[in-house]
Amino acid sequence: MRYSHGCFYVADGDVRVGIITALEVQKRNKQRVSVYIDGEFAFGLSLLEAARLKKGQTLSEAEIAVLRGEDAVLQAVDRAANFLSYRPRTVQELRRNLTEKEIAPSVIDAAIERLTAMGYIDDAAFARFWVENRSQFKPLSKKALRFELRQKGVADSIIQEVLDESDEGQQAYQAASGHLRKLRGLNRRDFRLKMSAFLQRRGFSLNTTREVVDRLCDELEAEDPDIFNRMKNDDEE
Repeated sequence: MRYSHGCFYVADGDVRVGIITALEVQKRNKQRVSVYIDGEFAFGLSLLEAARLKKGQTLSEAEIAVLRGEDAVLQAVDRAANFLSYRPRTVQELRRNLTEKEIAPSVIDAAIERLTAMGYIDDAAFARFWVENRSQFKPLSKKALRFELRQKGVADSIIQEVLDESDEGQQAYQAASGHLRKLRGLNRRDFRLKMSAFLQRRGFSLNTTREVVDRLCDELEAEDPDIFNRMKNDDEE
């Protein structure tokens, strides 16, 4: 036979039961409640979870274990939410962060499952965010982006899908355009050498680098035909 107390159920065959003797809002954290069973502090809960309980309610050991487990997951979710508030994260990054806080693996798994279901963790969305962010602030080659995303723990299949959506030539052109002001005043040869070296440091291939540098030289000379003639160089190509 089973009988209920609020939203909980206690089995007649349970070995031990306890009675809630007090529910007190914690002084240091008004969003948490201390639960006292048989006159002694038993565990803490969030206000939302504690609202389901009442003084005088009987709880079995199994129910207490469930409450403690749920609270552990909620606290892990809360810590994860704070970590995610700075920027999107991958599942691996979040798992590593929670592990460093000495949270039990089973609790981490439950927290990640909940956050994923809520849409707060999505490795594909993260990969797109990362590529778009790089495109805006530091354009890189697909090779370099693949390396970075792998370091973040994103699966190769997701990386490939996201990188297929990007245009490497355009990324290289954006990178070169952002670096252009630092090379103003150089002759053609030095301009080509320095811009090519810059793009290759970003991971772009020789062919892509050559195409972008040629395009930039053509555009610059279209705007100002003498732009590369103001600096004398006997070795000019």
